[in-house]
Amino acid sequence: MHYDEEKLIAYFSDAPDDIDMSQLDMARIPRHISCIMDGNGRWATARGLARTEGHKAGIVSLREVITAAVRLGVDVLSAYAFSTENWNRPKHEVNVLMHLFAKTFIDELPLLKRENVRVVFLGDISALPARTREVFEYGLAECRDHTGMVLALAVNYGGRAEIVRAARQLAMLVKDGSLAPEDIDEATVANHLFTAGLPDPELVIRTSGELRVSNYLLWQIAYAEFYITDTYWPDFSRWDLVRAILAFQGRDRRFGGLSTPAR
Repeated sequence: MHYDEEKLIAYFSDAPDDIDMSQLDMARIPRHISCIMDGNGRWATARGLARTEGHKAGIVSLREVITAAVRLGVDVLSAYAFSTENWNRPKHEVNVLMHLFAKTFIDELPLLKRENVRVVFLGDISALPARTREVFEYGLAECRDHTGMVLALAVNYGGRAEIVRAARQLAMLVKDGSLAPEDIDEATVANHLFTAGLPDPELVIRTSGELRVSNYLLWQIAYAEFYITDTYWPDFSRWDLVRAILAFQGRDRRFGGLSTPAR
């Protein structure tokens, strides 16, 4: 974990009354924080706006969370942007989202470059419209050599589809004789997931109060801590991120074992 203390203090200088930044243990910031960005449509509907306006507002929140995560020294920030099931939404909304993805990636490149953020995609981006895919590939190339935080964007992603994909790859390796079935272990499977090379999420944040996983990182979140907030994603701020991390740091993570006795 690497962070600039001066930039950290400046970015979090105006804490609300319910947050004491001195309580934040910088040695226990989650290495990988994952966000299920839910509630954009409901945020817009509640304001009498088109659902697509909620997606636009959600981009502002993502920008703030990216910056905050960099300041806090997070190694990986992942975000669920578009699931394999989201193709079932109204065609107009899907088309707007695809245009928005492309425009946002171009608009945010200066931020990603300034903050030394490397971008990776989780999911099958080959199925996206040509223009969106071209922009994504351009952005990936522009950020490829960055050495700071990894921003992993789940686009056209489904957890079950990811596991099926990994199983097929392993089956082909066994079929051609380059892998023995008895050599397949958890590490082997993990190396064939979209997240290969990244640490598993330690903290998963879901906005809008929904209490479900939604086919997201099914393998990777086996021991993640969940933080559920009623806040819609467009209203989620740097301070909500800090609240989630403080809650995470207050939990006893046992990984199936027993708590360490207090001394």
